[in-house]
Amino acid sequence: MTAGIAFIGLISCSPIITDPLIITDNSVGSKVGEASYRLNIFGLPTEKDANVGVAQAAKNGGITKIATVDTRVNVKDQSYTTVVTGE
Repeated sequence: MTAGIAFIGLISCSPIITDPLIITDNSVGSKVGEASYRLNIFGLPTEKDANVGVAQAAKNGGITKIATVDTRVNVKDQSYTTVVTGE
């Protein structure tokens, strides 16, 4: 219970949270692709934002060899972004 309260307190101080998901042996390269969505009033992504995964982020950045995949959560505006780097 105390840990949960402390976690919520820390989140409220930091509006953006990042979380690395995948790191491969491919070189990071110079390309970065992102795919984002925001939650609607019911806490769900809108239909137009449904395709925001790794494949879409790589496509948006013109990446064919993925090196890293991260997620970025902006608590204040309730947006979620998948960030892909590679070549």
